[in-house]
Amino acid sequence: MPVMGGGDMRAMATLCLSGELMSRLEAIARAGFGGVEIFVDDLQRDTHSARRIGEHCRDLGLAVVALQPFRDAEGLTGEAHRRMLDRAARHFDTLADLGGTQLLATSTTLAEARPELTAAADSLGELAERAATRGMTIAYEALCWGRHVNDYRQAWEVVTLADHPALSLVLDSYHVLALGLELETLAALPAARIGLVQLADAPAPLREDLQTVSRHRRAFPGEGELEVERFIAALARTGYAGPISLEVFSDVLGVMPTGMTALAGWERLERALQAAG
Repeated sequence: MPVMGGGDMRAMATLCLSGELMSRLEAIARAGFGGVEIFVDDLQRDTHSARRIGEHCRDLGLAVVALQPFRDAEGLTGEAHRRMLDRAARHFDTLADLGGTQLLATSTTLAEARPELTAAADSLGELAERAATRGMTIAYEALCWGRHVNDYRQAWEVVTLADHPALSLVLDSYHVLALGLELETLAALPAARIGLVQLADAPAPLREDLQTVSRHRRAFPGEGELEVERFIAALARTGYAGPISLEVFSDVLGVMPTGMTALAGWERLERALQAAG
């Protein structure tokens, strides 16, 4: 199945690992990954410029599959909307310096954002148009604690309403499975409109609030109790053959040796993909 493609389609988010950013990139490459998601917070804490980090990625053979996250993009009006677009322009500059082309936007958590999906579609359509003028794309993700969009099916409706070729959908196993959402809709999605897939497991039942678990207690596939293999099997039915990235926020992994964690992530990802296939 296409979803079981080669190592160049495997990626890891920098947030999975501890240590200096350059060392994280080296560990990700050594473990066998062909791509990396650059977490904005990691970038801001590092002493190197985005341009130098991008050069290091290329030297290591790592493609920058996404810069993330771009928060609270949709449903704003007036001056707040203009500030959002200015903020996006700065992210595009950073993305260009990194040598990447995809900016990951997460669903808003702001109370002042308009609740209508059409408002979200209008905002993201404009953002996608701005990205397209720079040869870039926007990938939109529903956070399971999002204010108005917390379900991948809502996010897909927003992408469909916006109807822009530079706007695609992000599918994150944590945000889908933590809510116990059905996967038949996912399995029927057009692969060409999926911009990125992120995998993470977590303990179940989720006794804490979903945001707390997501930020502190995610796990590699197979190390938790979510139905990650079922998620991968549904994804395979779409024919998706793009990047599959580990995005694991974990207090435990945050104190583990960098190289060991990257290798463990690769092994867990391969095992999960093989089991689902």
